[in-house]
Amino acid sequence: MNIKDTIQQKIKEIVASNYQITDVVPEVQDNKSGFDGDFTVVIFPLVKALKKSPDDLGMEIGTALQTQSDAIESFNVVKGFLNLKIKDQFFIDNFNFLQKDIDNVEKKNQTVMVEYSSPNTNKPLHLGHIRNNLLGFSVANILKEDGYDVIKTQIINDRGIHICKSMLAWQNSGKNETPETTQLKGDKLVGNYYVEFDKIYKKEITEQVANGIDEEVAKKQAPSIKSAQEMLLKWEKGDEKTRQLWEMMNGWVYAGFAQTYSRLGVDFDQVQYESNTYLLGKDLIQQGLLKGVLYQKEDGSVWCDLTDEGLDHKLLLRGDGTSVYITQDLGTAVQRFKENDIQKLIYTVGNEQDYHFEVLFKILKKLGFAWADQLYHLSYGMVELPEGKMKSREGTVVDADDLMQEMYLTAKEKAEEMGKMDQLSEEEKESSYEKIGIGALKYFMLKVDPKKKMLFNPAESIDFNGNTGPFIQYAYARIQSLLSRANYSHKEFSKEIKINEFEKELIATLANYKETVARASEGLSPALVANYVYDLVKNYNSFYQNNPINILEDQEVKQFRLELSAHSANIIKKCLMLLGISTVERM
Repeated sequence: MNIKDTIQQKIKEIVASNYQITDVVPEVQDNKSGFDGDFTVVIFPLVKALKKSPDDLGMEIGTALQTQSDAIESFNVVKGFLNLKIKDQFFIDNFNFLQKDIDNVEKKNQTVMVEYSSPNTNKPLHLGHIRNNLLGFSVANILKEDGYDVIKTQIINDRGIHICKSMLAWQNSGKNETPETTQLKGDKLVGNYYVEFDKIYKKEITEQVANGIDEEVAKKQAPSIKSAQEMLLKWEKGDEKTRQLWEMMNGWVYAGFAQTYSRLGVDFDQVQYESNTYLLGKDLIQQGLLKGVLYQKEDGSVWCDLTDEGLDHKLLLRGDGTSVYITQDLGTAVQRFKENDIQKLIYTVGNEQDYHFEVLFKILKKLGFAWADQLYHLSYGMVELPEGKMKSREGTVVDADDLMQEMYLTAKEKAEEMGKMDQLSEEEKESSYEKIGIGALKYFMLKVDPKKKMLFNPAESIDFNGNTGPFIQYAYARIQSLLSRANYSHKEFSKEIKINEFEKELIATLANYKETVARASEGLSPALVANYVYDLVKNYNSFYQNNPINILEDQEVKQFRLELSAHSANIIKKCLMLLGISTVERM
């Protein structure tokens, strides 16, 4: 427990004992600079209940605290605020505890499944997928650090009309091109044919509209879309040639995805395929019809009436027997809970799908699955560049591989300009450029609250000053250099020494690590970790700039400051790990 929580707990006991109040507890806050004391207790919530003046209450609680706690050195009351000065030794003892306790994770004995990425096999991963992957992977790390068992998963959207579009374009004009003959990653090659299909489709629509056909009618009867629909029906019936083409092109895409995931530094414990789970969804629909939960129209289509839930009627199966997205999502969810002992399932999907997941969860509940209440949609805002929103069908998507390469090159250029890597070997330099570039991308993405739409600026993200990944990585490397020069080795600190406000503030910040992880876990927000580690680095820098270390003659004070530095580096590294970011040992 950190110092603030310890004091908070003691105040709670005093208020309950002295005033017989348990539902109102004064809040302990970090003291603002310029005020006497280390923490401030906000008395005002008790004033109304007890009908006493804030100053009188502050004096009473302050006196009780000083009498009943060994931590309080002195206190004062200013305009209803109780300011507490904590004994130096209490900070030191708390710091020693933090060092011992940092790797102690209290297990929750619950398993959470986190789904992220889940791309389509008709195009490469893009900027939006990057935010998705980074969020899901980081949330999984944070949940683990908070004591949960975690299963990281993705569902590959490997079937459907969109997949058939790429297949049809390659079949018609591919000339047997392969990733090997074109020297292209497989996902990029297939993505090119998806774009090619769209060009042909739009041309057909334009021609039909020019001949007097209504645009909506033209969209439905264009030759290319009819051919794609026919291919989908063939696929669902198990046509051998269609299936062979599908397996070959999907294989190309999976190999391409694997390279992108590797460079991005994300992985999965399980992978599912919609080509398997959509059939389970169809079975569920038949069960729902038998139970009377779903209904069928004259054209054979199957629907769910959600008007009693404040929604509308939702199509689950088309009249021709083909499934829709939600059909396969139903089957996937059921399979996950059937095959895994999980207590919660988190879907990391953009906020454009908010309605889809609201409908999905309500249908599963209607079908009688009690675990439907444990489904959660981690909804996040879209990512935009200064040029505007991405449109994948038009081929203007911001490719994930291209963006990562740009981040690497930008990191290399900036580091060379600043001379930060001059002392490293060429191999070390290349490794550092990669870690800094990808780290900058991850930090910039994750420091923003997931729910917010964000504007990503690659150049702005790679800055060795300010709230950026390189700034955090540089602080870690600088501490490693300090410890190396001092020939540091860990030693538990038990001597009584005088510590200053910079040391106290740093200890208090270090003590907030587990609380930050718990809040980030509960809110599924890596942004809390990112902004915590930024504050930690700022506090460490203030401590470092105002406290000499290696030149100190007092060996006890020197050792204590080295311990503070080492633990700060440890927490920085842990935070970066939670964000999926690598540390750089030397800069």
